[in-house]
Amino acid sequence: MGFFDFLDETQDHKYAEANIARLNARFEMIVEPYRRDLEDARVLDLASHDGRWAYALSGAGAREVVGIEGRQDLIDQFESSYPRGEIADRVHLQQGDIFETLPTMVERGERFDVVAVFGIFYHIMEHYRLLKLIKHVGARLAVIDSEFIIREGPFIRIGEEETSKELNSIPHEQGQDRAPVGVPSREAVERMADTLGYDTAWTDWSARRADQRRGLRDYYRTDHWKRRGTCALRLR
Repeated sequence: MGFFDFLDETQDHKYAEANIARLNARFEMIVEPYRRDLEDARVLDLASHDGRWAYALSGAGAREVVGIEGRQDLIDQFESSYPRGEIADRVHLQQGDIFETLPTMVERGERFDVVAVFGIFYHIMEHYRLLKLIKHVGARLAVIDSEFIIREGPFIRIGEEETSKELNSIPHEQGQDRAPVGVPSREAVERMADTLGYDTAWTDWSARRADQRRGLRDYYRTDHWKRRGTCALRLR
């Protein structure tokens, strides 16, 4: 049994079996280990997509989960895709660019115990600014699940993405069809985090058994310049 098994039974949001297996495996690796931190915590979920991880974070014990998502059509999917009830009631999604919404939250004095950075850190260019904003909302823990350069040293590799695709960067200018993105190395993240007073701990994805890796190829690449991984930034 996995957390996301219910998706197979939802009427409006059918997932392939492999996709559900991937979501369940990721829940075990990027949410489950932090249950103690999430218990009764106020959590911020960046780039929430259709609210899947906001829902999961609420289900893992968060008191409230606030999600920021740039595409309103994805936010609109939350109500039809996820069961109504206490878990969903603790989730509040809002549309906006994280680099416009987060500074406003800081100015209002909003505080969060935990910040989830799932699947967005390699779709941006302002990595250090984002980490500073995370600290400014008071986060004692930030969990980053991202693609990282498979190379030693503190690097960020620059690329670009088509903004029309929902899994890519949102447009930053009106009519922008391509946006620049940066994929950092692990050491780059560690150095940036350290200057802000965060210690970095990396999840050992290699410890997961081979028969439990369905749908997780990006976490185990050996033939590419980047590989997905997960790290926890804890405030010292």
